[in-house]
This record gives sequence, C-alpha cells and structure tokens, in this order.
Amino acid sequence: MKKQKSILQNQSKKQCYLCMVLYGDYSYKYVEDHHIFFGTSNRKNSEKHGFKVNLCLGHHRESNEAVHNNRETDLLLKKMCQEEYEKTHTRQEFVQIIGKSYLGGEFVRT
Repeated sequence: MKKQKSILQNQSKKQCYLCMVLYGDYSYKYVEDHHIFFGTSNRKNSEKHGFKVNLCLGHHRESNEAVHNNRETDLLLKKMCQEEYEKTHTRQEFVQIIGKSYLGGEFVRT
C-alpha cells in the first residue's frame, strides 16, 4: 500500500500539529507519526488516506493532554481530520472508510 501524505500538515517539517493549532507554537521539535484513526483496519485506512499528523511526545503519549491519554484531545483531532477530508469528499465517503462520523449525521457504513 502506498503511503499517503497527511491531509492536515506537511509532515516533512518536524512540527507538532496540535502545538501549532492549539498554541501557535511552530517550533521544530522531536515528533512522532500519529495515525488519527487507530486500531488494525483504521490504522491502515489512516495511512492510505493521509489521516495522520506529527505530534510531540506531550501531545502524543506523555501528558494528560496527549491523544492516547485524553479522549477530548483525541476527538478534537478526529473532528479536525474529518472536516478537512470533507472539503473534497462527502461525509458518506468518510463513513465508508472509518465506519462513523465524528461530526454528526446519520450515515452508516453499508
């Protein structure tokens, strides 16, 4: 499977996506690749469709605000990704890939 570039950021720049969006911090730092929709099939879908971002350790897994420790931060990132995807695709297409909408709606995977 061919790796897709992130639909949210240029990952070649080592910047934390959430530091930029939440705090206006565009500094370069150590970052890890985060698949926004994880789990076996959704991790593959995240890779295929570019549903991934760079996250610093604090936003990835080492603080109370980290996506792997904080459901609110995790959902915020999922919603931002879906909003970006829906700029060029339909909600139904998103649900076909991920299995549900994080922005509401009654679409169900068929």
